[in-house]
Amino acid sequence: MTHTTDSGSLTLYRKQTAPGLGTCVIGGAIAAGLGLGVFAVLVMGLWISSPYPDSGPDGALHVAATLWLLAHGTELVRTETLSGVPAPVGITPLLLLALPAWLVHRAARDAADPEERALGVRTAWTGVVLGYVLVGTAATVYAAGGGLRPSWLSAAAHVPLLAVAAAGFGVWTAQGRPHGPLPGALRRAADALPVPGVLRRFFDPEGTLAMGRAASAGAAALVAGGALLVALSVVLHGGPVRESFLDVTTVWSGRFAVLLLALALVPNAAVWGAAYGLGPGFVLGTGTVVSPLGASAAPLLPPFPLLAAVPEEGPGSPLTWAVGVVPVLAGWTLGWFLARAATAGGSSWPVGRTALGATFAAVLCGVLSAVLAGLAGGPMGVWLLADFGPVWWLTGAVATGWTLLAGVPVALVVRWWRTRSRIRAEAARLEAAVAQALRVAAPTPPPAPAPAPASASAPVAGGAAASGAANPETAGRRHRLRLWGRRLIRSGATPRSGAELRSGAEPRPLLNPRSEAQPRSLLNPRSWAKPRSEARPRPWARLRLRARPRPEPRTRTRSLAGTWSSARPGTWSWARPGSWSWPRLRRWRHQEPVAPIVDAKREPDTRPEPDAPPDA
Repeated sequence: MTHTTDSGSLTLYRKQTAPGLGTCVIGGAIAAGLGLGVFAVLVMGLWISSPYPDSGPDGALHVAATLWLLAHGTELVRTETLSGVPAPVGITPLLLLALPAWLVHRAARDAADPEERALGVRTAWTGVVLGYVLVGTAATVYAAGGGLRPSWLSAAAHVPLLAVAAAGFGVWTAQGRPHGPLPGALRRAADALPVPGVLRRFFDPEGTLAMGRAASAGAAALVAGGALLVALSVVLHGGPVRESFLDVTTVWSGRFAVLLLALALVPNAAVWGAAYGLGPGFVLGTGTVVSPLGASAAPLLPPFPLLAAVPEEGPGSPLTWAVGVVPVLAGWTLGWFLARAATAGGSSWPVGRTALGATFAAVLCGVLSAVLAGLAGGPMGVWLLADFGPVWWLTGAVATGWTLLAGVPVALVVRWWRTRSRIRAEAARLEAAVAQALRVAAPTPPPAPAPAPASASAPVAGGAAASGAANPETAGRRHRLRLWGRRLIRSGATPRSGAELRSGAEPRPLLNPRSEAQPRSLLNPRSWAKPRSEARPRPWARLRLRARPRPEPRTRTRSLAGTWSSARPGTWSWARPGSWSWPRLRRWRHQEPVAPIVDAKREPDTRPEPDAPPDA
């Protein structure tokens, strides 16, 4: 009976029948065997193609096992020397380090992948490391019988270290690279440390990751600048580099081997170039320092293309001093990455936290530079060649200083600029939202009133309008009507025609910011103005009213045409037949009556309002 009904049952069958730890051990052993196989194929091919082999297949296999151990950082020992004293070889080609690390990472990732074998995290990690270390021990025992032997102490330290780190990264990748809490043992150890609460809050997971990324970016910028310096030096010393490459050997298989070795040492040369750009430089033997400030006389070096590109002996020059731009650019890169992380969330980091974060990132960048300098260098023999490469502690200290001086100001400036740009963008977005809300909330204008029906007096009115320019009385009437309409608009009322007044229709609302008919809204600036009924009285008007003598009470009298006039006794009334008196026009309203500005000792006028506008 097979479990092939669906994909879920098949996956469950695989999980239940997985051997567990044994499968992981086999996976780690296979990863180590693949690495050994690659080196064995390469060395055997060169041995077969060589016209003058010095040993048989057994010697070639010993060299392959030795190179595989050297790729892990293991120090080798040359027993066959002219002086008879064993000479150590401790420079590890960093490019060879990528092959075993990738194989172990892949084995651990496949063992802990939930969609493949679905083994436990601890089981996968332990099994892969155990299988890899077993094969590494066997390879160390086998390589110890050759002319180039591995150091047992170095092999016992470097091979398990690489297996543990690469397998842990592979298991973490299989789980989706979660950013969860640390394991219980590490968390308890971290809690036991005497660290103040302020630092614990500062080194939160997100902030720590941001500082780690900034430090990695700064270290990568340093190595990239060093690689650029090495390429420039190779171009400037093209002749000596070519001669050294041709003088090593005369057969194509030997030149191919030298080319492969030079390519494997390119990352080391990039780190050496970074140390040269930082200022301390590197050492080519005891007492021989090569730096931008000057180069000492180097001992007799073997002919090798990368060594031929070393600057000549002598003091520094403006061209060599210009390499100081490399650490400056690295510091700028660190500061930019940290400022971007500080302004990535909804709110930006404070200035103090940004400066402190840039400082910690600079220190971490110095630590990474010191580690890379230690891996890129090492002894190449005894006596004069005991020190070869950059000094790791000096390189790390100078890298910390450079990135600190160049990274902190850049981090603060970029943080200020990004925060300012964000504020401007938020302001523009809010302004656009308010404008959109105003367009939506703005009331539509009222429809135009229907034209009044034609009357019998229309031709007469038209004729009067046509002759208004020649009739002074008609021109004055139009002027008064124009002023009357302006005052009505300012007061919030709407003029109505005589037909509307006779029909008893309600007054039309007027879209006036000073009118009380329009409701106030926070999103409508036009409604922020206070209406006249709520406006404060003008102080000069009150003073003017107080300075006047107390007027006599008004009386309603008849004009010449029999209409009512509101002139005071003893004053002149401008009332024509068929029209209202001009002083009374100011008090005419169709909406709420507006209280006039009066003196506190004077009683308001309570007379009824007129019912019709002036005749047009």
